[in-house]
Amino acid sequence: MSATSLVALRCRISDRDAGPVRGVDALAGPLGERLGAAPRQIGTPAEPREAPWADDLAEARGCLLEAGGQVDDALAAARAPVLLASDCAIGLTTLPTVARHRPDARFLWLDAHGDFNTPRTTTSGFLGGMSLAGACGMWDAGLAGTVDPARVVLAGVRDLDALEREALEASEVTVIGASLETLVFTQNALDRAPVFVHLDLDVLDPEFFPAWMPAADGLTPDKLYDLLEAVAGECEVIGLEVTDAHAPEDEPKARAMVATALHVLEPLAAVMAPWTGENRLY
Repeated sequence: MSATSLVALRCRISDRDAGPVRGVDALAGPLGERLGAAPRQIGTPAEPREAPWADDLAEARGCLLEAGGQVDDALAAARAPVLLASDCAIGLTTLPTVARHRPDARFLWLDAHGDFNTPRTTTSGFLGGMSLAGACGMWDAGLAGTVDPARVVLAGVRDLDALEREALEASEVTVIGASLETLVFTQNALDRAPVFVHLDLDVLDPEFFPAWMPAADGLTPDKLYDLLEAVAGECEVIGLEVTDAHAPEDEPKARAMVATALHVLEPLAAVMAPWTGENRLY
């Protein structure tokens, strides 16, 4: 029996581009092979569109609750949940679910963006850009409770709205930019505690990885690998969720995206599913 539970959420949450959903499909098989866990596919892709955050929240409610439910089921069965999704908004339900099971957990949120807007501060109306703030109780999404902001480490961030920056500065979230010190600062902030990792792959520099909302001056794949290797070496990895695996329509470029994603995820995969004859990289 696999030590991990792999779920590919294909349902639309607040997607405004088709690339991240294509990425869920492209990454699910290879990651499942590495983990030795057949991916459970949930939902059906829908046409991406720009919609108000409240509309997306209402329409995606079932998908978001399913994400939290899958984490709940995995942890109750002593498995490590691994979720693939197009959108960071899954954190509205997954993070509080982890906190209920593991009050000792810290949350490493790796992202180029803060995702710390609220209905009052958002200028784009994008639900995904409000996800971490909602999980931390800065606004009420009406879903699954909240987590203590003091247990959240936001790392690799470099693209913040003005009011979002102010909110983060006033919060107890530990905020770490993308720099040579990111690894050391993250290690210090996690302090060897059990950790649930949220990885938005746009934390990588767009020179090395495609993104729907690219932000310059990000981490290189090797730097992200080193960071996750340090986390896996020092912390109990409770689980993982991966978002924005943006897959271009060009097939060779999509394969290159998958290869890079698997490379940076390998340190986490190695502790959640040690090598056997049944799990290998493509």
